[in-house]
This record gives sequence, structure tokens and C-alpha cells, in this order.
Amino acid sequence: MRFFKTLFVMCWALCGAAQAATPVAAKSSAALQVAVVSVADDERYQPRRVEKRWLGQSTGRLITAARLGLDDAQVELQDAGLSVRLREVVADNEAALLASLQQLQNDKVAYWVLDLPDALMPQALQAAQKAGALAINASSPLDALRAQSCGAVSVLHTYPSQSMLADALAQFLAAKSWKQVLVLQGAKPADALLIQAWQRAGKRYGLKTTETKTFKLSGDPRERDAANPKLLTSERNHEVVAVWDSEGEFARSLVYATQWPRPVIGSSGLTPLAWHAQWERYGGPQLNRRFVKLAQRPMTGQDWAAWMGIKTLVAAWVAEPKGTPASLAARLRSGQMPIDGFKGIPLSYRAWDGQLRQPVLLAHADGVVQTAPVEGVLHPTDNLDTLGVDDKESPCKAR
Repeated sequence: MRFFKTLFVMCWALCGAAQAATPVAAKSSAALQVAVVSVADDERYQPRRVEKRWLGQSTGRLITAARLGLDDAQVELQDAGLSVRLREVVADNEAALLASLQQLQNDKVAYWVLDLPDALMPQALQAAQKAGALAINASSPLDALRAQSCGAVSVLHTYPSQSMLADALAQFLAAKSWKQVLVLQGAKPADALLIQAWQRAGKRYGLKTTETKTFKLSGDPRERDAANPKLLTSERNHEVVAVWDSEGEFARSLVYATQWPRPVIGSSGLTPLAWHAQWERYGGPQLNRRFVKLAQRPMTGQDWAAWMGIKTLVAAWVAEPKGTPASLAARLRSGQMPIDGFKGIPLSYRAWDGQLRQPVLLAHADGVVQTAPVEGVLHPTDNLDTLGVDDKESPCKAR
């Protein structure tokens, strides 16, 4: 018995000495609270629309992509002794959205990833500014959001703007010397915004519109010709057909249905995207496989933007663990904090409007044809700034 007692005392002394000799990392256990905000009655997620999986349109809520982003950031967070808590907020409708955002402010959740339709995004960004939160727009391409949030330093946009997407296509056509473009547009207000961005891009890159025609989908037999692809594309002086259809229903019927053998671009055919399920470079296949395993559906551009939003917050917080929403946003908008978005080059945020600089994928349903900026398109400081509104064009002033 005395032997075992002596052995126990020796073991206790040795173990205690070993523990004393092992340095314990003095890391904090702080947690960053991030909310992914959406509305239950969002038309983008109606089953009849989602099941069609049109290129460029969201096919599922972005909370899954945010979770994947958090999973991918675990090693980085653990090394820094930090953690992130995700919170899903689904307001019942537009009327309940502001109350949900107010509750986030009351709960001191100061980092928001916004998964909202275009119509609700402005008021959500205004609420974020009022609350002192850092808001990330991961779903809306509206140019107006970038211009209207000039004073909102704590607003970032991971999803590309309409001007960025249009510029990517225009660069491709200019590089191909396909400059005679027949434009088909819908009659909805959202279609008018697409056309506005396209007209700007066409002028910027020397494209010529041979004719602009408006299509209309209708059950009225008297209006059948307004959606007839052959009639709409009957003039033959064009090299390309550009179709701008925010709903996607008409555009998807246009490829191989034109009167003349012409490429189709825009909302169908060759489409500018933030991400593609068949992107096969720079870690894209691995990211796509991980997402499909988690979500049971392909990754879209909006999913990528939400994933990128979480990566953005983690990178900024690890660099400045005691930072505030305003200081982290300022660090990101300085342009001096590169982030890997699996697109081949480091990505950064623009100082003047908070937009994430990024290559745009030019793709069809089966794969990616090319990325923009295309080879030969140059910029004095950053070639990525050839996509979208540059600082000299923007009403925003760099901060």
C-alpha cells in the first residue's frame, strides 16, 4: 500500500510539473454574431420559380452558403481563438422585416448578411446604417444600391452589380468583334434597369444596337406575335441577339429559336454570372462539391456571395479582433485586405461604393466559356475596375 501511495505522489508531482511547463495560449473566447436575413414570402423562392433553375437567379435561401462559409473558416477562427455564431432571421413579410431588424439591433447583432429581394434591400440597408451594423448585400445587383449607399460606409456588396455583369458581356463581344447587336427587352421595370446597364456598357465598349424590340408574354392570341422569336429576330443586320428578361421565361425559349444563326447573350445563352456550378478552376470544383453535399442543389452566384460575405467578416475580424462594425468596414473598403474567392486572383472592396471587385464568369448552362475582364482590357490601377462603375464615374467619393 505504501508503494502505491508513493507512486501516486510521484506521478502527481510529475504531471503537475509537466502541466506547469506547457504554455497555455491566452486566446479570447469572443464570438461574432452574424444574422442572415430574409423574408418568408420572397417571390424568388416560390417553388414554381426555383424548380426552373434559370441561370443567374437564386434557387435557395442563402443560410446554407453562410453555414458553409463558417465551416470553411473554422481553422482560421480557432487559430485566432475566435468564433462566429450564425443566426437565421426570416421575417414573415415586408411589414415584419423592419421589426426583425430592430430586434437584431436590440440583441446587439451588428453583422448582417442580407438575402432580400431588390425592393426590400434599400430599407434594410438604411436600417443597418441607423443601427450601426455592418451589412453585406449578397443578392441584389441593383446599381442604385451602390450609388445610394455612398454615405453608408458599413455597407458592402459581395454580389456583382448590373453594370459589372453588363460590362463583362460587352468586353467579350468587343474582343470577338461582334459589335452589331439586336436587343430584345421585356416590358417590366426590372427589365428597364437591365437595359440601362447594357446601354451604358455597349457605349463604353463600342457596340452598336441595330434595333431594340420589346417582347411580351401573353395568353391573348392577339399578342402572340410579341413573343415570337422568329418575328422578333427577322432583321438580319445583327451579329448577336442580346435578350434582357428579368423573369427568364421568354429568354430561355430564344436559344436556337432565332430566325438567323446568331449567338444569344444576356438573360439566356451566354450569361454573366458571379458563380457557376461547373466552374473548374482555382478550387471551384471542391467548393461546388461541398455545397452540393450540404444543400442538395448546385451553388449559384447568390450562394457564392453569401459564402464570400462570411469569409469577408472572418478575415476582417481575425485581422482586428477588437474592431467595431465601422472599423472593420473601413479596413475592408481600404482595398488593402485581399480575400480569396476561388476566382484565381485576390479580391478586394472598392472604397467609393463598397462593391467587391471580382472576375465575372461568362457561361452557358453547361459550363464557363471565359472570365472577364477579358485579356487586353486594362485599367490604370486595377483591371477589375473595368467592370462596373469606376471611382471617377461614381457619384460616391472614395473614403
